[in-house]
Amino acid sequence: MRQKYVCAAWFSLHFLLIISFSLRDTLWLVAHVPTIFPSSFRSYSQKTEGVVSTLLGERLAASNPVRQTLATYLHIAGIETGYGYFAPNVPGSYKLVFELHYPDGRIEYELPRVNSTAAGLRVAGLLDKIGRTPYDALREHLVRMMARSIWREHPEAKTIRAVFGSTTLPSLSEFEHGKRESYQFLYAYDFSLREEPREPEAAK
Repeated sequence: MRQKYVCAAWFSLHFLLIISFSLRDTLWLVAHVPTIFPSSFRSYSQKTEGVVSTLLGERLAASNPVRQTLATYLHIAGIETGYGYFAPNVPGSYKLVFELHYPDGRIEYELPRVNSTAAGLRVAGLLDKIGRTPYDALREHLVRMMARSIWREHPEAKTIRAVFGSTTLPSLSEFEHGKRESYQFLYAYDFSLREEPREPEAAK
C-alpha cells in the first residue's frame, strides 16, 4: 500500500511540473510574442510568469541544492522546455550574424547555415533558447559553439564577432498603417583563436 502512495505522489508531482512548465512557457509567449490575445494581457502574463518561475525555483541561486536537484530531474525527464500551448520556437524571432575579420582587413558576414528544413527548425529553437536564457555565461557558451562551426568553414579568419538581436513583428493594425518588422540589437561577442572571448556588449 505504501508503494502505491509513493507512486501516486511521484505521478502527481511529475504532472504538476509538466503543467507548471506549460503554464510558464505559455505566459512567456503571451508576454513577449504577438498572439491573438489583446496587448493588455502582456503585463499580467509577465507578472504571472515571474511568480510561476519563482515557484519552480528558477529565481534561486544557481548553486542552491534545491534548484540543482529540480533542474537535474527536469532535464532527465525532458520537462524543462517545449510544453507551451502555442507552437514553441517560432522561427525568425531572433537573429544571429557572424562578422568575420581577416588578417588582410577583409570583413565578411555569415549566417548560421543549415542543409535541411529539420536542421533549420533546430537552429531556430537554439536561437530562441539563447535569446531567452537569463545567464550570460550560458548564452556566451551557446554562441561560441555556433561560432566554432563558422570558423571550421573559414579557418583563415582572425576574429569573429557574433551579433545577436531580436526581430519584432508589428501588430495587424500597425502593419495596415505601413509599419514593418523592426530589429533590436541585444548582444555582441568577440571570439579569437588566441584569446579568450571578451565581455559581451549588451543593448543599452
